This record gives sequence, C-alpha cells and structure tokens, in this order.
Amino acid sequence: MSKRIEVNDLNVYYSKFLAVEGVSLTIEPRTVTALIGPSGCGKSTFLRTLNRMHEVIPGAYVKGEVLIDGNNLYGPGVDPVLVRRQVGMVFQRPNPFPTMSIGDNVLAGVKLNNRRMAKSDADDLIEKSLRGANLWNEVKDRLDKPGSSLSGGQQQRLCIARAIAVQPDVILMDEPCSALDPISTLAIEDLIEEMKADYTIVIVTHNMQQASRVSDRTGFFNIAGTGKPGRLIEYSDTTTIFSNPSIQATEDYVSGRFG
Repeated sequence: MSKRIEVNDLNVYYSKFLAVEGVSLTIEPRTVTALIGPSGCGKSTFLRTLNRMHEVIPGAYVKGEVLIDGNNLYGPGVDPVLVRRQVGMVFQRPNPFPTMSIGDNVLAGVKLNNRRMAKSDADDLIEKSLRGANLWNEVKDRLDKPGSSLSGGQQQRLCIARAIAVQPDVILMDEPCSALDPISTLAIEDLIEEMKADYTIVIVTHNMQQASRVSDRTGFFNIAGTGKPGRLIEYSDTTTIFSNPSIQATEDYVSGRFG
C-alpha cells in the first residue's frame, strides 16, 4: 500500500541554524516526485525529514508536521524506527554491506527488525525483492557471493532490493544515480518507473533530464544566499515546471541560466 504524504509548514534545524523554512506540499500515492535545485538549498535535508533520518545528526530537529495517511511522523510517542521501516531510503552512493553475501544484503533490514523467518520464506523474499529491483536474473546463481562483487549499478539495485524487502510504503532516493554510468542510470530510471505502481517515491536529483523523465511532479528548492534557509519555491506537475513554470527563478534553473 503506497501512502499519501502531507507536509505542513515544516522548518528544519541544525541546532540554531534554520536549514529549510516553511515547506508545505502534498505527495500523492503511487507517484514519483523529484526535488531539484542548486547544491546546498536543503533538498536532501528535507528528504531526510520524511523518514526521521534528519534527527540522527546531533542537535538536528524539525518543527511542523509530516503526515503519512494522516499520521504525524513527529507526533508524541511515534517510534522513529517504525517510521524508517515504513519509509525506506536509498542513498547517493551504493552502500551494500561489503562482507555480507548478496542474499544476506537483501535481508539485512528485515533481520535488523528482528523478524525471524524460515529459510524457504527468506529465499522467497530474496527472490521477490531482487525481482522487484530488476536484479534477479543477473545474480540468482551467485547469491552467496559478497555484495561488493557487483558493479556499481548492480550494487545500487541491490540497495533498492534491500529497501523494498522491508515492505515499506514510501521510498526516498537521494541522488541514486549520481555515482553511476549512463547505462546503469537508465536501468535505475526504468526501475523507478516500474516501482511507482507499488510505492510512493521521492527522489532528489541534480539531473534535469532525469527529473523530467522519471517524475510526475517536481519541487524546485532555492536559497536566497549563504547562511539563509532553503525554501520550496515552486511545486507542480513536472511538465509545467519544465515547460511553463510560474516563477522566474524556476525557469532560470531548469533552462540552465542559473547562478
């Protein structure tokens, strides 16, 4: 079940520094939302608030609401570990556990959540997750080999398999292709397109073509200057953002006239 995300007046802090100010947006289920904007404008910081990864950093906290199907992730008594089980994360650089086998990498998150399962169930989950990440046919004969034996693009798909094995509702991706070659990048983009049938996906990308290819809606973040907070400047259907944005700064950025 993919879920609807509503963000209401979210302010994100690192100790006293306001990093992201006043973000409100709604992300519909089973869509891909791209977050674009110059470096340092708060896109990744905002993304990390959607599964409470932000507060892992000492002194970091948020004000405002993030609702998933009406439940505030930051409500009193909400367990951040349960939030992260519901909202998976794929990082910029592929980060499989190098000493673990391909199969064990897929199950890593599930085991972390202390779910014990019979070997047949584990094998089924490994296959299902690797198929979901479009990696099964490439690795099915070497599941016992280390995750680090795969190419960069395969490692990133392994990380996606690891994220979906926990059966989340939402998947966040922080520049998932920035360390990959063009062919691997296209494989991940095709995969994102397939995955939105089952998940709500939010992706941060610096690649304008990628944002226009994979996303249904796009949010443009910008910053007024060094030391100022990042803000969501414009949020709309991707075709609108790229062909007919309503704000000049958005147009300058997507057309490359920026900075």
